[in-house]
Amino acid sequence: MDNEELVKRIHRELADSYDEEMELELEDRTVDPVTGEISSAHGDAEKEYRRLYFRELFRLQGELVKLQDWVVKTGHKVVIVFEGRDAAGKGGVIKRITQRLNPRVARVAALPAPNDRERTQWYFQRYVSHLPAAGEIVLFDRSWYNRAGVERVMGFCNDEQYEEFFRSVPEFERMLTRAGIQVIKYWFSITDEE
Repeated sequence: MDNEELVKRIHRELADSYDEEMELELEDRTVDPVTGEISSAHGDAEKEYRRLYFRELFRLQGELVKLQDWVVKTGHKVVIVFEGRDAAGKGGVIKRITQRLNPRVARVAALPAPNDRERTQWYFQRYVSHLPAAGEIVLFDRSWYNRAGVERVMGFCNDEQYEEFFRSVPEFERMLTRAGIQVIKYWFSITDEE
């Protein structure tokens, strides 16, 4: 990609960003049904906070586009694991990360509960088919760590399978890194008060 093409791409991304920000701003306005006057649903302090938030979000999304381009150019393989409690913000973060990335390069893997056949497979087999090839980023919205939490609670595994998971997972992740896959893990936690 030459410089002129890169500049055009950045301009298109910025235009998309401004369009989205404008949509969000319009959503935040209310119309008085009697007078038809438009007013903002936010005070000045919150408007300033939102302005700063979107400015930083767009900057960081620009950095993600640079990362994506680097991953493609170098043939790097990246797995990003998002784990944590329900309603801790995993889905929102994944949405913001993938919002500006090319879906042919960065994709999300969110596996459903295992079916009867999958319950008889080697546990990690379900995840292997979702791993990245060269030049790809895969974001796991929950991952093989389901075995340590959700699957045990929901009865999808027994105590023996649970214990085997803890013996196997370090070696599975070492195999991934030996295969040239960079594994990045994020744990999201939220308190009842938050």
